[in-house]
Amino acid sequence: MADKVLIRKLRDHAEFEYLLHIQRTVWNHSDVNLTPAHQFCVHSRMGAILLGAFVDGKMAGFVYSFPAIYDGGFCQHSHLLAVVPEFQGYGIGKKLKWALRREALKQGIGLITWTYDPLQAKNANLNLHTLGVRSRIYFQDFYGPTPSLCIGPGIPTDRLLVEWLLGEGRVLDRQKGTGVKDEKRGGGRTRRDASLDPGAMPRALERGETKGGPFPMPTPPKMNIRERVILVEVPPDVNALKPYPEVIASWQTGLRRVMPSYFKRGYAADDFLFGERCFYVLKK
Repeated sequence: MADKVLIRKLRDHAEFEYLLHIQRTVWNHSDVNLTPAHQFCVHSRMGAILLGAFVDGKMAGFVYSFPAIYDGGFCQHSHLLAVVPEFQGYGIGKKLKWALRREALKQGIGLITWTYDPLQAKNANLNLHTLGVRSRIYFQDFYGPTPSLCIGPGIPTDRLLVEWLLGEGRVLDRQKGTGVKDEKRGGGRTRRDASLDPGAMPRALERGETKGGPFPMPTPPKMNIRERVILVEVPPDVNALKPYPEVIASWQTGLRRVMPSYFKRGYAADDFLFGERCFYVLKK
């Protein structure tokens, strides 16, 4: 599948209209929450990056970013990334992100930002480990009470803001692991820092003892850890917990206490450990 994917710029109204179908299919958005075709039309001509992934001529997904100003400098802000369900699991989302990076570099842009729900472990792994982003800003209820963007009934739309420094060594190393060769580097494998031993690092947030039910709630956060590297646990599949909003709420409450506090003390979310247990790696 991966070798059949063609990624190119989207360029006509029919393709812009098809993005509405993808948004409905992937996120089940109502019409009021869709990014409209006319916005894609205008932005694609005014500096936005809008790329589609095609398999055998059928659009399998897309990525969309727009020009923005962050921390006093120009960047692209990646607002939408979607892959149609039948094409998920083949690495198309990763291909779209790396293609987005390539197009931003052509514009002379060195930074891409975006937001995601910190409880989505698969997204965290893609963002921090596979792509090499960092995060040091936690937004509470970023989008407000928008049901289509909530992770569960009544759960606020908390988000991490990530920074993708496109020319940074860690990003180039991860690009090398993809086999992408638009830099003067060859193929290879992305390697995780061998020093990251989950059993040897302090945990600011972790799950408690299992007492039946869908997933254990977290233990009280540890707010006074001073080591240079700290772990913060999240459930491996929060979407499976949607019938149990009280469990999701308990983990979100823990993240709300831990992440902003350690960010203020000079830590950043630097990597992610994904497996039966999942952890953010915060480094000072």
